[in-house]
Amino acid sequence: MEVILIRHTSVDVPVGTCYGQTDVPLKESFEEEAALAKAELKAYGPVDHAYTSPLSRCTRLAAYCGFADAERDERILEINFGEWEMKLFDDISDPHLQEWYEDHINTPVTGGESFMMQYKRVSAFLDELRRKSWKRVAVFAHGGVLVSALIYAGHVTPEEAFAALPPYGGVIRIEL
Repeated sequence: MEVILIRHTSVDVPVGTCYGQTDVPLKESFEEEAALAKAELKAYGPVDHAYTSPLSRCTRLAAYCGFADAERDERILEINFGEWEMKLFDDISDPHLQEWYEDHINTPVTGGESFMMQYKRVSAFLDELRRKSWKRVAVFAHGGVLVSALIYAGHVTPEEAFAALPPYGGVIRIEL
């Protein structure tokens, strides 16, 4: 099965903001970015089924690409930044921040998740997807979900994952 993963378009929050699972607005460049993502997705051919994160930055892109009825799945939400949500990294005074900077893969944020916790969520979603008989599936999601999928498919290691982060509106393909 081909899984085409599409990252949401640019968000309209200050640079350096932890916005994880907060439903944030998109930049005015949405239409331009979405048109590029739609064209890239279309180039892969017909899609048998579509999934989306329930956050509006993903559902809006899914609808723009012709999948307003995409199945919503909470396992493909962005990482939960817990008490850090909507704070600027520079303004976080949490004593665990440095520990997280040193090992964001395994260290959960205060009241939230570690990257490996998110990876396990995404892996459970992909494990279930493997059991379906579809040829091609579209998944509208977040950067952390896309890099988790790349790890799952064996394209990168957790340590390399964020260097492979697709841009906003980026499209990647994995094979299950």
